[in-house]
Amino acid sequence: MTANGVHVPPGAIYPGSFDPLTRGHLDVIERAAAIFPRVLVAVVVNPQKREPLFTLDERKQMIVAATKHLGNVDIADFRGLLAAFAKRIGAGVIVKGLRVVADFESEMSTALMNRSLSGIDTVFLPSDPQFSFISSSLVKEVFFLGGEIDQYVPEAVLHVMRAKRATLRPTEQTEEKQFS
Repeated sequence: MTANGVHVPPGAIYPGSFDPLTRGHLDVIERAAAIFPRVLVAVVVNPQKREPLFTLDERKQMIVAATKHLGNVDIADFRGLLAAFAKRIGAGVIVKGLRVVADFESEMSTALMNRSLSGIDTVFLPSDPQFSFISSSLVKEVFFLGGEIDQYVPEAVLHVMRAKRATLRPTEQTEEKQFS
């Protein structure tokens, strides 16, 4: 990030796979943007996770569209260790959203490792209760099984998901019509 040609490090980095971005993710981004002068939403390319539904470019474009109302949010992608990336860009803190107690248990050890590797602390933002049950994988499952997800993803994401469903499942949709 640059301002008048000068590198301006983000106050906070919010990492995730965002496959897809949910309203829960957006809530964390908006709240972090209200706390920190700059927030970098960092889309991780994670080889340990199964193949994402959306390409890296699609995920970044959905985040850009969903956060266009926030003037202090930038989007980037990275591979490798979050701690190394956060240190390289000069992030002040790592932001993580917590939905349930199990999230805290898994995120705490990761936060301590990141601090050990980079010296950068993690700030936990508890989920708004209305989003505490929403996950990207659950949203994808409900969507592809025909459920309505309008209330769980930003409008910009919903449009991309509908287009993706049309390209991925034409034969299944035809089969469903035959049995109706």
